[in-house]
Amino acid sequence: MTIGILKESSAETRVSLLPEAVATLTKKGITVLVEQGAGEKAWSNDQEYTKAGAGIKTRQEVLNAADILLSIHQLTDTHPLSSKILIGVYQPLFHPGLMQDWARQQLTTFSLDMLPRTTRAQSMDVLSSQANIAGYKAVLQAANHYGRYFPMFMTAAGSIAPAKILILGAGVAGLQAVATARRLGAVVEVFDTRPAVKEEVMSLGAKFVEVEGAADASKAGGYAVEQSEDYKQKQQQKIAESAAKADIIVTTAQIPGKKAPILITESMIGAMRNGSVIVDLAAATGGNTPYTKNNETVTVNGVRIIGDSNLPATMPADASKLYGKNILNFLQLIINKEGAIHLNWEDDLVKGACITHGGNVVNDRVKGTA
Repeated sequence: MTIGILKESSAETRVSLLPEAVATLTKKGITVLVEQGAGEKAWSNDQEYTKAGAGIKTRQEVLNAADILLSIHQLTDTHPLSSKILIGVYQPLFHPGLMQDWARQQLTTFSLDMLPRTTRAQSMDVLSSQANIAGYKAVLQAANHYGRYFPMFMTAAGSIAPAKILILGAGVAGLQAVATARRLGAVVEVFDTRPAVKEEVMSLGAKFVEVEGAADASKAGGYAVEQSEDYKQKQQQKIAESAAKADIIVTTAQIPGKKAPILITESMIGAMRNGSVIVDLAAATGGNTPYTKNNETVTVNGVRIIGDSNLPATMPADASKLYGKNILNFLQLIINKEGAIHLNWEDDLVKGACITHGGNVVNDRVKGTA
């Protein structure tokens, strides 16, 4: 059995497996082929992969020889890849047409962003491992763009008030943003539709902004859910009050398969003072402001709005290490002790992450978007 590691597009710095992870597979007798230069942007050269037991090949050679292909993002190769197994983060709810194409090519596709977010799945949860990095880097990016101090300073020349930060969403990214902002000395407020996260937020030293009447999000896999119009009005009022006082806002709210909700409106941005910063981590799905542009920074009324959906790629070595560990843990579910592929469809994680198999789109959620 052969696993192939493909080089990502030019905009991506991460790689599916680092040499240390490759060594884990080759010690089990699994053949690993790596596309030339696949790990260079993550500070891992071809020689290191060779030492780990991998073979260095051209892209075409990897595509032809591998039984399992590892590619973080969707493949752009136009030639048929029939009967291969693909593992990555393919956002199938946003790309149902591509999933249909892959089904027609007889590809078996596992998209790890579709894993059921259960306790057992935590060790393979790529969304959480990468969101942790995104939350950390969002605050550092905000600090670089913000023209003032984060912590309070009392000096002979006068006092500097601490930065006020509003974080929308207390998932993995949001909580890491809270922790990072607090370490830098900022005063932090957090809004989330899930009352259950209040204790976590407060334990990190932040204030939790409460809005009563939220829809139950306990079964949404850690994501936001659609709210009633009455709740949305109360939510906007509360957020507007906090946004007007904030120097920095970090937004993280996304809904699977749908456009991200607008939480910071035009009027809220107009009420923020010049030099304020918004970092929008939901940029890839439309953003939480009406002005967000993915992979761009725009300035509106003196407020910088940073749209960046791929902050993990700014820390390629650690991001690849964590992602690779997620991949190794998932591979254990589909490779038996003899090193052969064994797809156990009775396993809820294998079934839940599978998008295409046997010429069909097999994931119910994806079928519903086609």
